[in-house]
Amino acid sequence: MESRFDLVVIGSGPGGEGAAMKAAKSGLSVCVVEKYHDVGGGCTHWGTIPSKALRHTISQLAEFRANPLFQPLLMNDEPIPLSAMLRSADSVVRRQVGLRHSFYERNRVRMLHGVARFVDPHTLEVAVAGGGVERIATRGVVIATGSRPYRPADVDFSHFRICDSDTVLRLKETPSSITIYGAGVIGCEYASMFRTLGVKVNLINTRDKLLSFLDDEIIDALAYHLRDQGCVIRHNEEMERIEPVEDGVVLHLKSGKRLKTDVLLWANGRTGNSRELGVEALGVGVDDRGQIAVNDRYQTSVPHIYAVGDVIGQPALASAAYDQGRFAATHFAAGDCDTRLAKEIPTGIYTTPEISSLGRTERELTAAKVPYEVGHSLFRSLARAQITGQTVGMLKLLFHRETLQILGIHCFGHQASEIIHIGQAVMSQPEGRNTIQYFVNTTFNYPTMAEAYRVAALNGLNRLF
Repeated sequence: MESRFDLVVIGSGPGGEGAAMKAAKSGLSVCVVEKYHDVGGGCTHWGTIPSKALRHTISQLAEFRANPLFQPLLMNDEPIPLSAMLRSADSVVRRQVGLRHSFYERNRVRMLHGVARFVDPHTLEVAVAGGGVERIATRGVVIATGSRPYRPADVDFSHFRICDSDTVLRLKETPSSITIYGAGVIGCEYASMFRTLGVKVNLINTRDKLLSFLDDEIIDALAYHLRDQGCVIRHNEEMERIEPVEDGVVLHLKSGKRLKTDVLLWANGRTGNSRELGVEALGVGVDDRGQIAVNDRYQTSVPHIYAVGDVIGQPALASAAYDQGRFAATHFAAGDCDTRLAKEIPTGIYTTPEISSLGRTERELTAAKVPYEVGHSLFRSLARAQITGQTVGMLKLLFHRETLQILGIHCFGHQASEIIHIGQAVMSQPEGRNTIQYFVNTTFNYPTMAEAYRVAALNGLNRLF
């Protein structure tokens, strides 16, 4: 028997959810195919939610240990296993799954658990959980299957001391030392977390600087604070081989260095989850990392088949994936969509301290010969930061010298990923209203971290002549 739907969405992560909800509210019949037992995708189950919940627990523990009021309680302070710290993440995941499941029920979206594969451009077969195959005919498809850690063939990921960003959260005990191979966003976040726990960390970067897409001043601040916390960062290094031994893992680098630690975390790249779909036979372009090529309307080379989220590559953010899913479903339902909303996406990096940025960097503005100026606000000068003890960090505003238009916002410090949204709201205003003057002429609550915008704006305007 064959089921028929207007739209089939493959994957129930942020991209799939955004597409399914928008299509359902547009009056289309929708089926979501989810490979795993629960909805939510990698974001909910082994990526963003559990890792950020773990980070929050680690941060709370560090604050508790640093507070002199609690020092008498730490006389017999025993190390807390990683598995125990992840229990709070389990409860968050369960609540997220329940909430998201209710979205599909309320909007009458059929949820089918199984593995989907294209039979032809308008037909899929789903190998359903528990056995059997269900055939689905559809007018359109949104592929939102996400990505997984890239696993080179010469690395033995079956060894219990070698893990990737999906399996690191299964560690039962907190290691005393760890080597992280790959210094992208995931590598830097885990380096920061493990170091906050007191774990000795080697962070191996295959490039010449950390997170080169960020503003140089933020990159320098991140590198300084990771080293200040005790991380050993090694740039321009490449793996020769990984050797598991009885009491650890030895990473052999092409430079001749050998690093031995309890655990090795591979955090060097990701692969799009497109292999099982059979899209190549339809003429859909897929690169060697499994990423599907799309146009600015998220259409593949087969116009009624869309792809969104991590499976299409950068920016590979949950926030962006949700919007991409909505835009793809809008285009399918209405024949058009406004992709401009997805152009300026804030970056959130959950190191300690956090990093968040939006718009262009100094490097980009200089290369484009844009006359800009810089406004700074150091957190250590803000009363709210002094009250909370979170004095490390800064807010940096880049603005046009003549029009005063905001060109870039870069934040490094406690709650940077929240602070950025104040500037985002102003930056997205129509021309003439998206200027740094807004922050000068607006009254902010005192004491707050938001006050950093007024301080940075005044600092920047004082540089003009």
